[in-house]
Amino acid sequence: MSVIAKTVLLAAIAAGSLGRADPAELRFATAREETMTTEGQAVEYAILGGGCFWCLEAVFELLPGVIDVENGYAGGSREQPSYEEVSTGETGHAEVVRIAFDPAKLAYEEILDLFWKIHDPTTEDRQGADIGSQYRSVIFTTSEEQLQEAAASIKETQHRLVDPIVTELLPSPRFWPAESYHQDYFRKHPDAAYCRIVIAPKLKKAGF
Repeated sequence: MSVIAKTVLLAAIAAGSLGRADPAELRFATAREETMTTEGQAVEYAILGGGCFWCLEAVFELLPGVIDVENGYAGGSREQPSYEEVSTGETGHAEVVRIAFDPAKLAYEEILDLFWKIHDPTTEDRQGADIGSQYRSVIFTTSEEQLQEAAASIKETQHRLVDPIVTELLPSPRFWPAESYHQDYFRKHPDAAYCRIVIAPKLKKAGF
């Protein structure tokens, strides 16, 4: 399993510990790149893992208010990991998407609502046939505000589910972009078997 300390969210919610972490212990490690302004446009980042990053990328690229989606790796021990290394499950990284969005047009809460809709947060270290800690469900928050909103979203979503949510909720570590051939995968390969069998149904479920 992951070398990072795992947060079992349901238990934390029940204990009332989420949202009350010592600020000194929360190191949002993206060097404050989470909120930038480019030519007058505010940009915020959401970093999510929910199985193969191709799936999340394909859906979030179509969400109004999203500026860009980049596939990558986060949460592990090795710097500049390769896809082959992450795929062993031994580096501790999860496949994630880093979503750049305009907070004036899209709320973080809306991103999380779609996140719950397109993956199963109750299966540990797997999504369907994709099995391994690299496919775990995880929310890496880039600010204290995101941490609070994500904790509330988890609690609300749990009321609608029978099985306990096992999604990790952690301050954002270093994000490592995936190789170029992983970017925009669905758009480049819509007829590939994985895209037709796995990704296309997620797009339909999301209403795209």
